[in-house]
Amino acid sequence: MLESYVSPLLMSYVNRYIKNLKPSDLQLSLWGGDVVLSKLDLRLDVLEQELKLPFTFLSGHIHELRIHVPWTKLSSEPVVITINTMECILKLRDGATDDNESCTSSSTNRSVSESSKNASKPRRLQQAPSDPDLPPGYVQSLIRRVVNNVNIVVNNLILKYVEDDIVLSVNITSAECYTVDDLWDRAFMDVISPELVLRKVINFSDCTVCLDKRNASGKIEFYQDPLLYKCSFRTRLHFTYDNINAKIPAVIKIHTLVESLKLSLTDQQLPMFIRLMALGVALYYGEMGVHREGEREENSSLRESLPESCVFLPGHYTYQHDDITCSPADVMVEGSEASLAGQYFQGEDEDQGWVSWAWSFVPAIVSAEEEEGEGESGGESQDGGASRPQQQSHRDPVVSVGFYCTKASVTFKLTESCSESSYYSPQKVKSREVLCVEQEGITVEALMMGEPFFDCQVGVVGCRAVCLKGIMGVRDFEENMNRREEDAVFFRCGDTLSVKGMTYLTNSLFDYRSPENNGVRAEFILEANLHKETYTETAGVQRYGAFYMDYLYTMENSGSRVCTGPQEFSALHKDEPPLQESSVKRIVIGPLDVQLHSSAVHRILKMIACTLDHEYHPYCKPQQPDVVEECAGVTVEQVAALEEFIPTRQTSVTLMRATVTIPAAEYNILHLILPVILGHKVSTAQTSAPQFQLLRPLPALQLQFERVTFEHSVPMYEEEVTRTACSMNKPSDTLLHHCYTHCYLKVFEFAVGLTVIGSEGGFLPLIPIIPSFSTALYGKQLRLPAYWSRKCSVAVSECVFELPQVCVQVTRAQVQLLQCMFHSWTHSVGGGACSIISDTLINHAYKTTGVKSVCSAPVLEVCVQRVELKVCVRPALWCVSGTLGAVKVCARTPGEKDELVPLVQGPSDTTDLHTSRWLIGSRKPASLLSPDLLQISLQLPQQEQTLNPIETSSTHTSLISTLNRDNSRLFSMLLAERIEVSAVQ
Repeated sequence: MLESYVSPLLMSYVNRYIKNLKPSDLQLSLWGGDVVLSKLDLRLDVLEQELKLPFTFLSGHIHELRIHVPWTKLSSEPVVITINTMECILKLRDGATDDNESCTSSSTNRSVSESSKNASKPRRLQQAPSDPDLPPGYVQSLIRRVVNNVNIVVNNLILKYVEDDIVLSVNITSAECYTVDDLWDRAFMDVISPELVLRKVINFSDCTVCLDKRNASGKIEFYQDPLLYKCSFRTRLHFTYDNINAKIPAVIKIHTLVESLKLSLTDQQLPMFIRLMALGVALYYGEMGVHREGEREENSSLRESLPESCVFLPGHYTYQHDDITCSPADVMVEGSEASLAGQYFQGEDEDQGWVSWAWSFVPAIVSAEEEEGEGESGGESQDGGASRPQQQSHRDPVVSVGFYCTKASVTFKLTESCSESSYYSPQKVKSREVLCVEQEGITVEALMMGEPFFDCQVGVVGCRAVCLKGIMGVRDFEENMNRREEDAVFFRCGDTLSVKGMTYLTNSLFDYRSPENNGVRAEFILEANLHKETYTETAGVQRYGAFYMDYLYTMENSGSRVCTGPQEFSALHKDEPPLQESSVKRIVIGPLDVQLHSSAVHRILKMIACTLDHEYHPYCKPQQPDVVEECAGVTVEQVAALEEFIPTRQTSVTLMRATVTIPAAEYNILHLILPVILGHKVSTAQTSAPQFQLLRPLPALQLQFERVTFEHSVPMYEEEVTRTACSMNKPSDTLLHHCYTHCYLKVFEFAVGLTVIGSEGGFLPLIPIIPSFSTALYGKQLRLPAYWSRKCSVAVSECVFELPQVCVQVTRAQVQLLQCMFHSWTHSVGGGACSIISDTLINHAYKTTGVKSVCSAPVLEVCVQRVELKVCVRPALWCVSGTLGAVKVCARTPGEKDELVPLVQGPSDTTDLHTSRWLIGSRKPASLLSPDLLQISLQLPQQEQTLNPIETSSTHTSLISTLNRDNSRLFSMLLAERIEVSAVQ
């Protein structure tokens, strides 16, 4: 009978995750077609073991579980599993506790782990009696259809996460998962040839996320506004199989679409939200010290088994453990760059977890002989044997995860206690909206294939920031102010969806033009070079417009040999091809317009002050490395193999065509905000807020950038590279280069001008104060200076600044106006705008008399050429050198013919200085080939104790930086391509 095959499968999974069940009662109820279980407790140890998350479950309960099996229509109607009110509470796993437990009770943990594994394994076919009336092929096909069409309904799902004083709760009113057809409509489907595709849909209704703060006793005193309130979204799942009997899909696509996402953050929730984001980053880079079960013990045994003279070469060999092939640096160094997403899809593990429990039904009916054969050839055997990467890599499915949002908004609020709260109930707070960030066309896509490949792309079509109501008693944008909506917008970037279209959904499961929606199997780019050629910065800006980020991590190994244990580490062949890891992050920000007026600046600084108002400790504290007195030596072959490829993390940020406008301050209460940001104590006494008064015309300083590029490079395994380099008497330039953090900053076509905001909100034509110029800065910082304490010739930090040419041209009225604008920002203004800025001064400073002559007053021009400054910090010496090519200061008197009156000019030809012709004659600017006007060189010795603060702070990535004279020439040549100026050494 079919009941004898289906019932054991369903009972095994129910008994697998739920405690204290009687199989006999469950089997009798299941044979009747319906089973109802109430007040159930989940097996928390099984959930922790299978999910393999860095969290531990404090509790897990199910109020009611219903299972409906249509025995008479099993081939046409789905099995429905309904969960009513499920609640789970999680907390972060304590890394210190795990360390102690792994050292003191490792044997107990292993025994418990083995027992839970055996108890949690679903019961196989031997429990079901053989039925000669049902052929095995028919049973397998029927069970597959049942599994592929199971409907799961969860009503009232409650998840809570607690950490320190943070309480994060997620409440989903309803969630339903069901199978659909090629048009994404509900249907009873099966995996059939030639498509070999299975589609599912998950609908989430009324998702509410709350973020509250609890006191020392665990009680929430103030209930904050929900972070997300009643948000509904849908998820589409697309599975593609290689053949009809495949257990795991070859391609998995999981895409989620949200039409409207409205987030709300109060001043108390903001530091908690930043804390949760920092947690996610720390977990990804492995900085939490959280290891999978048994991994910590294996790492400690690996460290003990290695000889003391072994110098670690990152990426040169591989080590395989728990069906995951990784490099030794991944095993021995926290913070490995290997993608964590791949660990959940490594081979055909029998315990795959309740998230993918449907995939486990099909292997349940496979014969024991096939299962044992797969266990010998596929995963890791019980005696510790490991498979080759070639045998494992083809089983890693291609996983594509996407999140798409049509419109999203983040509203920041300031809270104050409400006096209407009763004594016994928690106090309530009322919030006031001050700032809103609106976004359109958001895309977050992740593509992975095990550990060797991981890519994440984030894009935003359009973004803008708006000021709301008032802040700190200043009613600048209240409804009764009758201000235009455009005045409240102080940040614009990108385009709108009406202009850009639905490009953010390209090739997603919600795009009708995607291959999956047209019966075609999708193709993915899983090669690093081809990926960089396809997904360029230009392509990202064309698709999105406002923001584009591409993070690519690859791990390539051309060799076929894999280290199967620590005993073979010292016996590996020296000609083994290295494991090449690469991490590249590219960020492009489209054309943007920023107006930093008083309302925007006060709101931004207030949010920064709220972010810093916490007492949380960082998840990962930088630890000083244990420096060995005598570093072990390395062979020439090892160094040559290491220099072929050293893993690095590279970051590139590009800002295109930015305009930043800074008007004079209409009001100023920065004396109440800046001390909080700087960490100073502020008096809590209430001060009267200034009366806001709209000032028009309003002078403003405008900054324009054509392009800004910032590049950052850091070694991926800094400690191993540094140990190898410091063990050598004369390390090569390549090896020494990777012991530093390198930063590049290039600014192209930067200009500064003066403008005026008119009564209608528009800008008058720009008067140039500083014409466009370009500049560059390059720096490097030694990562681990403690290793180089005995080598005084190694620079701790170096930097070089290059400025080919810059000019400043201002009138006396413009200087006075700029001084008044600066005074309005640096001094508290009680009565609105600065009273010193008068209309007469504005008219005199901004006076247009014609097209050729912008100002009738004399103009002072200052021009500086060929500026180069170098700073080098060594353990015992502080060096500064610089050159100044030319300086010219002159006065220009406007008229029919502009006359230049030179005041200071150098270098200059003084041959005719004694004649009158030298005073009235016009002199051309100095040639680029002329000698420098000024050269300086300064060397200051410093004592050893003055170096300690530098050594302490050098573990962080900081831009102090840059290069020697030879590198400076190369950098000048690179900059000259855009600046078209040749800087002479």
